[in-house]
Amino acid sequence: MSKIFVDACFGKETPYTPVWMMRQAGRYLPQYMEVRAQAGDFLSLCHDPKKACEVTLQPVDIVGVDAAILFSDILVIPDEMGMDLEFIKGEGPKFNDPIKSEADLNRLLGGEEAASRLTYVYDTIKLIKEQLADDKALIGFCGAPWTLATYMIEGEGTKTYNICKKMMYSDPELLHKILAKVTEVVKLYMQKQIEAGIDVVQIFDSWAAAIEPSKYDEFSWKYMVEIADYLKAKYPHIPIIMFPKGIPAFLDKVYGNFEVFGVDWSTPMALAREKLGEKYILQGNMEPCRLYSKEATTECVETLQNIMGGKRHIFNLGHGILPDVPVENAKHFIAECHRVSKK
Repeated sequence: MSKIFVDACFGKETPYTPVWMMRQAGRYLPQYMEVRAQAGDFLSLCHDPKKACEVTLQPVDIVGVDAAILFSDILVIPDEMGMDLEFIKGEGPKFNDPIKSEADLNRLLGGEEAASRLTYVYDTIKLIKEQLADDKALIGFCGAPWTLATYMIEGEGTKTYNICKKMMYSDPELLHKILAKVTEVVKLYMQKQIEAGIDVVQIFDSWAAAIEPSKYDEFSWKYMVEIADYLKAKYPHIPIIMFPKGIPAFLDKVYGNFEVFGVDWSTPMALAREKLGEKYILQGNMEPCRLYSKEATTECVETLQNIMGGKRHIFNLGHGILPDVPVENAKHFIAECHRVSKK
């Protein structure tokens, strides 16, 4: 297990602040595109442990991050629960059989039955751990139940969330049943990731900002906390990162048994430090588009270092890296994070 990364999560002294980048394996690396072409399509790449291992390790070897993030996708969970998932070029993921009723939910697999179908993910983790350097951490991840449920109900990505939010207000009981079923699968999925060898868990709530503040805990955060509590009871030594995107108005409502709070780029880091800096390590939160400019990157890295002022912090982007970012700029970001943290 990476001493630098995991010690930072548990608040111990480290030689410098660690850094990794969300969505590490991606189209910004030509080497990734080569492997992707060999795999044929995105899901086939997720299902191939050898290729998924290769693209997981690429950013560590090429860019120099302190932690690898498992190459997979959050939607493998509903896919293995029995939904009909496909990735359409130019459009993204699509479920051809979205959940519209309790009968639709009941036809899906749950718990151990669904989690045990994700063997290709666990095999990928084992291969990565065989090849990953001892001083690098491996981060496993999952989507938050709310984020997964939005795809499962809407059938695809959405800008309005009107179908799932209609259910939230008109049939909250059904939405809670969906969230509860997904939560049980996620618990076991992450347990199996840990047993396969991951060092750190991250829970992404990509669509957190779609919920109004008064409803956020009920329909999202409490399910994330339930997952964290389940994992902490079994694996207290495994750090957990919570990353809800776009919730600066909710920071006062954050609670739970986890180590790291991921700060997205739209949330001021100074505000996050004020509200949460005494309770959690903060991660983030550079605007990903700053990577188009080395000068803008350096400016932000130095600003973050000044804001945190010696507080525990993990450098990261405030969301995923974009596909047309020059690789040299990504390397510059990592180098600058290491430079300023050694001051």
